Amino acid sequence: MSASIQAIRGMHDVLPEESPRWQWVERVFREVSERFGYEEIRPPLVEAAQLYVRSIGESTDIVGKEMYVFTDRAGEELALRPELTAGVVRAVVQHGLLARRSLWRLWYYGAVFRYERPQKGRYRQFHQYGVECIGSPYPESDAEVILLAVAVLRELGIADYRLQLNTLGSPAVRQRYRTALVAYLESVREKLSPESQLRLERNPLRILDSKDERDQALLRSAPLLIEYLDAESREHFEALCRMLQQQGVPFELNPHLVRGLDYYTHTVFEFVSSRLGAQNAFGGGGRYDGLVESFGGPPTPAVGFSFGVERLLLLLPERTPDGAVEIYVARAEVEPEVALSLLEELRRAGYRAVGDLQRRSLKAQLREADRLGARLAIILGRTEWQQRRLVLRDLRNGQQWECPVQELGEHVQRILQR
Repeated sequence: MSASIQAIRGMHDVLPEESPRWQWVERVFREVSERFGYEEIRPPLVEAAQLYVRSIGESTDIVGKEMYVFTDRAGEELALRPELTAGVVRAVVQHGLLARRSLWRLWYYGAVFRYERPQKGRYRQFHQYGVECIGSPYPESDAEVILLAVAVLRELGIADYRLQLNTLGSPAVRQRYRTALVAYLESVREKLSPESQLRLERNPLRILDSKDERDQALLRSAPLLIEYLDAESREHFEALCRMLQQQGVPFELNPHLVRGLDYYTHTVFEFVSSRLGAQNAFGGGGRYDGLVESFGGPPTPAVGFSFGVERLLLLLPERTPDGAVEIYVARAEVEPEVALSLLEELRRAGYRAVGDLQRRSLKAQLREADRLGARLAIILGRTEWQQRRLVLRDLRNGQQWECPVQELGEHVQRILQR
């Protein structure tokens, strides 16, 4: 017997019993995105590695430690995408979308890859849903994408979360703050965690995200970025806060929130939940006003966010969305062709219907109908079929009755409320 082949560590199978929850979440993504006027875009899984070096930043953990990079047969260095924003912006620039209109509302959904330690809700292949609003420099676009994210969570029934906000200001503000922060951190370098000592050389702003208690204690005395904001940056952030308050969206200010990608400017935000443990973020985003230009496009402001879908699934309420099967056709002592004909008729009418393919007993068939979560069983008995009648059983309450074949549609509509 050959040795079995296992999935690669960190790669997760979505099994049939899990699929309905995924499909439900994916429907919500599409419906809410379209309600806000966003159009779907689908960038490829594989991009030039340099795309992420230029956008995310060479000193970030994603590029430096986590990105899957390989050389193809033509000698080009490629990468499995570790996130989707860079690919979306590359596509917008490459295909000249901004020449066609000045504002694009885009949404996406797909797999991404990062070589990080697998844990609950965090895999090396995972999925992201997100949106990008490209072309507006104003705080109302920041508010729109946050309101869209909140609408998704509301539709999914997720309420146990907190929205955290911060601003990084303009690139000039960020550079002044970086100089001040480095000066302070250098003065306490020996007290920092080993990881933060390394980050001090490569990406000092990421120390603000450290969960190490030693670092957190030192950061209480660190300068705050908000103290370095210019008037324009402050006005943008205050306007966003006012808009969210007017819409009844609760948030908290987190002066240490910087996000892990170098392209962010001005607004940054995260969605966090205590139900996810120490790694409590399940989504976030911000403004990236320089990214389009860095890819060769015209100077173009933009803002967006993404959710980690596997993390989001951990927060779903316990209720299960409707199963894939609505009707189960069970047969007892009638020919298989009779069941096949009835199933075909039901499917053409738009119902999700299945029947037995293993020629099991009626009792076993009805057990299977229950297992599949079917709402209605139609039982084909020899005597009833000879009289052109069907036996119907409501699988939610066990009620059973007969109906003439020609009245089946009315009964099915009533039970399924369609």
